[in-house]
Amino acid sequence: MTSGATVSLHGVWGSSPSDVFAVGDYGFILHYDGSAWSAMISGTNNWLYDVWGSSPSDVFAVGDSGFILHYDGSVWSAVSSSATVSLHGVWGSSPSDVFAVGDYGFILHYDGSVWSAMSSSTTNGLSDVWSSSPSDVFAVGAGGTILHYDGSTWSAMSSGTTAWLLGVWGSSPSNVFAVGAGGTILHYDGSAWSAVTTGATVSLNGVWGSSSSDAFAVGDYGFILHYDGSAWSAMSSGTINLLSGVWGSSPSNVFAVGAGGTILHY
Repeated sequence: MTSGATVSLHGVWGSSPSDVFAVGDYGFILHYDGSAWSAMISGTNNWLYDVWGSSPSDVFAVGDSGFILHYDGSVWSAVSSSATVSLHGVWGSSPSDVFAVGDYGFILHYDGSVWSAMSSSTTNGLSDVWSSSPSDVFAVGAGGTILHYDGSTWSAMSSGTTAWLLGVWGSSPSNVFAVGAGGTILHYDGSAWSAVTTGATVSLNGVWGSSSSDAFAVGDYGFILHYDGSAWSAMSSGTINLLSGVWGSSPSNVFAVGAGGTILHY
């Protein structure tokens, strides 16, 4: 797609097919209205790594030096937090239950009014976060780190890998995928994580799906994998640019973003 951007885009999320946000370097934010992408005023030059919202008028973007932006449906504004490290992932289950994760094991929680730091039990960098509910949250990061939050405490899970994990997404508490360096894909069945064989060797940087039988993982050199419920298979992307993020509103409306302002639509 024509994005009008030349900077790298790292994260993408939307509330509907005609309300999609992409964020990237130098505070760059793009919005898609169903027909075209246009630049938004972010008010910052900080790199933005991820974006998530609960509605078209409640959207968060996170990035360098603990920077958090909030969109209220009309303007983006900076939000105060105790974070000083870079934040790489943001996800929530509701407007009053949002998590942001970043360097040195830093985790923030938003309760609908303020962001506050949480004890994570790790100093490893965290790359992404996903939750099915307030008491079922996963965070992934460096050295094969996987953390789980049960509503009261974060605890480490055995991942069986030392690969840097860069993305996490699930369709339910017993069907969660984590992706990362070297083509790593892990699957959680509700009791344990296990490695998935895909044949991929490039870094996988993001994962998203619409259901347990429809998921996408994106990575370096334009690499895209699709999961049909039983196996992962490579797709033709038409680009060799690094892809960082993926999100869709349905199986037939999926966006991937990456280096050089790349935006792909499926």
